[in-house]
Amino acid sequence: MNIGILGAGSWGTAIAILLANNGHEITLWSALEAEVKELTEKRALPSRLPGAHLQDNITVTGDLKTACENKDLIVFAVASPFVRKTANTAAPLIDRKIPVVNVAKGIEEGSLMTLTEIIEDEFKKDNGNPGNVSVLSGPSHAEEVSLGVPTTCVVGSKDRETACLIQDAFMTEVFRVYTSPDITGIEIGGSLKNVIALAAGICDGLGYGDNTKAALMTRGINEISRLGIAMGGKIETFAGLSGIGDLIVTCTSHHSRNWNAGNLIGKGYTANQAMREVGQVVEGVFCAKAALELAKKYEVDMPIVEQMNDILFNNKMAKTAVSELFCRDKRVENSHLKW
Repeated sequence: MNIGILGAGSWGTAIAILLANNGHEITLWSALEAEVKELTEKRALPSRLPGAHLQDNITVTGDLKTACENKDLIVFAVASPFVRKTANTAAPLIDRKIPVVNVAKGIEEGSLMTLTEIIEDEFKKDNGNPGNVSVLSGPSHAEEVSLGVPTTCVVGSKDRETACLIQDAFMTEVFRVYTSPDITGIEIGGSLKNVIALAAGICDGLGYGDNTKAALMTRGINEISRLGIAMGGKIETFAGLSGIGDLIVTCTSHHSRNWNAGNLIGKGYTANQAMREVGQVVEGVFCAKAALELAKKYEVDMPIVEQMNDILFNNKMAKTAVSELFCRDKRVENSHLKW
């Protein structure tokens, strides 16, 4: 296939390497001139993807038209704050008959749209046609995917034919892809786990132990599931790769930007200081406010998300937040289980 990838950060570049290894012709686009220059000259991103190199069948460009036109598949790998702007600019250049798959994670503050919804919204504004937009997500650090470390993800599409096409494009002997019709569940799981991963990093930064992190992750997936189901997602999705799977890897790995930022916050950094230190987009910070607004909209109790918003935006001390979570009213673990 002839595939255009929009976004040449660590994840977009890792996806380019993966797809190039699968025999596809890849055009990798970045809006950043310095990024295009580095990838063109070094054929690598050594600071973000050590040990990984671009193959000969990857063309790097700063021209969006080159990346979008005459393609069989378009991959959106743009960080969540820039998805709408990119989709708006790319919309007139993308044939609506061509499948589009979003591989980034996040929810837009204000509109509360998922990233696939944002892409469809901008496509529809352009010519009335929202296109055929899918999502691919799961426990998949770019650093490992770029080096061929065995990884598994799930693709969510509106129809089986599109899901299978994307599955075939991505699947290799080291990258296994499952299919699902639950786009909403996949996106909510992939987005909100970043908020919980921030909290996990804070726990480690405070010096708490494995018990604390296990409790946080378990109750975290409970919150994510409650909201996701209220929004139309399926419980099976949150027990799968884009739910508990992605949560595990993001809460426990030092590759995780969200864990690293949270770890710094636990050690006393402000959210802004932590993001500057990490040096890349920390999706959980951008998603936290939207997650809280969604919780209010759908009347879902999300105490961890509430406390994370207070830590990030209201200067609450992390230890105080943990204490308040532990001192909440007593309750049963699963209300639907009967004595």
